[in-house]
Parts: sequence; C-alpha cells; structure tokens
Amino acid sequence: MDYSTALLAGAVAGTSVDLSLFPLDTLKTRLQAGPGFWASGGFSGIYRGVGSAVVGSAPGAALFFVTYESVKHALGHNTNGPSFGSGSAYTHMLAASLGEIAACAVRVPTEVVKQRAQAGQFASSAQALAAILRGPSVFSNLYRGWGATILREVPFTVVQFPLWEAMKAWRRGTKNGQEVSAFESAAFGSLAGGIAAAATTPLDVLKTRIMLSTERQSLATMVRSIMAEQGASAFFAGLGPRVTWISIGGAIFLGSYQWVVNFVGTRHGSNSDDKSRIDL
Repeated sequence: MDYSTALLAGAVAGTSVDLSLFPLDTLKTRLQAGPGFWASGGFSGIYRGVGSAVVGSAPGAALFFVTYESVKHALGHNTNGPSFGSGSAYTHMLAASLGEIAACAVRVPTEVVKQRAQAGQFASSAQALAAILRGPSVFSNLYRGWGATILREVPFTVVQFPLWEAMKAWRRGTKNGQEVSAFESAAFGSLAGGIAAAATTPLDVLKTRIMLSTERQSLATMVRSIMAEQGASAFFAGLGPRVTWISIGGAIFLGSYQWVVNFVGTRHGSNSDDKSRIDL
C-alpha cells in the first residue's frame, strides 16, 4: 500500500463515520456534560457542531492511517523474530498508538470546538471557534483536553486494532490468504470497536468534561470533582450511546477503509495479500 492509498482510504473512512453518526455523538456528549443531558440541549439541535466534524474528519483519519501503515512497514522490515514482525499484536498496538497521537494534532481542536457547540455553549462551530480565538491563550484552549484525549485514545486503539487485525488474519487463513472483503472488515471493526468503547468509557467521560470546562483543570482534580458531586456511576455516563456509536462507527470506518484499499489494489493490479507493505 502506498501513501496515497492510505491517505484516500483514511479520509473516506473518517468523513463517512463522523457524518453518518454525528447525532449519536451529540447525544453522548450531552449525557456526559456536567450540566446534564436536558440542560445541554436534550434532543434538539443534534447536528449542532457538525461543521467542525466536516473540517477535521478527513485530515485526522488520513494522518492516522498513514502513520499506522508506515509504522507497520518499518517494524516489519526491522525485526529479529516473529514476535515483533509487521503482523504481531505488539506492532499493531504501537502503530495504532502512534497513529492516534499523530491524528490528535487535528482531532483535539476540532473536538473542542464541536463539543462546545454540541453541549449548547454556542449555537454553531463557527461561534465556538470565534470565541476561542477572541479569548486569551488560544493555543492552550484549542488543545484543552489533549492529555485526556491521548489517555482515552491510546488504550482504545490498543484494544481495537490488534483485535481487528487478528480477526482479519484469522479470516484470511480460512480463505487461503485471500484478502478480507469490506463487509468482513466492517463486521470485525464493529466487534472490536464495541469492546474497546465499553472498556474506555470512563476515560471518555473525563475527556468530555475537561474539554467542556471553562477553566483548565487537571485530570486528578476532575476525577475528585466527579466523585464528590456525582459518584462513580458518572464515569459510565453515555455508555450505551458510546458503545452503539462506536460499534456502528467501527463498521463504517474500517469497512469503508478496507473497501478503498481493496478497490485501489484491484485497479492497480497489486498483490493485496501483504497489507503491511507500504511504498516509501
């Protein structure tokens, strides 16, 4: 796979999942917001903040997959044993983690703007962004929740991508090495995403609360505040919508990614059996 394929497939995957599931994301954000679901907008204006998602989805997902495939390639060509080759779980964990860190350079600012609009603090993404740009410490406000986002995304992707890759490898084994279809990749992505989403919901709650806060707070301070005011159950707010959203999203995201990869591979007559290969 070359860089252009990873860029195109990632951009299509990111845009497809974020736009199709935006209403569920809005409901999840409002369930996790400090003021509560109804005070944050309830079921009204569920597409508020969609402009930010439109702008950030494609570049964020494209950056993730370029990094992911590049790291897989690099490790696959620098291995002393089968446990650290391009197809190992350790490689997938590291590649996905670095991919998420790279993607967060785009994702965090768009998430901050999007969630402030979703939670009813502003009427649109444009207004939310304008307020941040007019205020002090623009950079720190745009990247508010960076640490919490990394803390959520890395564990999530460490669970999701090795599971997805393992299921794809198992399916290829049953098909004599033939690449999985987009539908099969979607099914595996849905299952892996749902498991990862359930396991990381408390981290998602922390990330949402920090991004919506009008003042900078540390993770420790936020944890103590939530425990004192709402109890441990608050860390699982939005569990249902999050698992539903990411299960469906995993199917769309990794299904559409595989579709583009398979389509480009067929058009170019490339050997798609080795998915870790990327031309540098």
